[in-house]
Order: sequence, then structure tokens, then C-alpha cells
Amino acid sequence: MIKENVIRAVAGTIVLISITLSIFVHQYWLGLTAFVGLNLLQSSFTKFCPLECVLDRTVYKKTTK
Repeated sequence: MIKENVIRAVAGTIVLISITLSIFVHQYWLGLTAFVGLNLLQSSFTKFCPLECVLDRTVYKKTTK
């Protein structure tokens, strides 16, 4: 359950940063927002999330057991 919260927090942060960059730098940063959205959509169908795999291989896995 904690892992899902981390994934949501990272996705939300990336979306907010991407929107901010699209306003102040260039509109092409919205592509990052689209990528995050598509990744969230596909993970709801396939139950595969790349960030979850990364979290499993890092310190996060060691601290939650």
C-alpha cells in the first residue's frame, strides 16, 4: 500500500513539473505529461509499472521489509 502512494506521488510530481516547464520553457514538455498519463493507463490494464520495478531494486525494498 505504501508503494502505491510513492508511485502516485512521483507521477503527480512529474506531471506538475512537466506542466510548469511547458509554461515557462517550451510546450514540448507536455509530452512528458502525456507519457506519464499513458504509463498510468497501461499499468491499470497490464498491472506492470516500470517505477514499481525500480523501487523493488532500490533501497525502498530493503526498508519496507
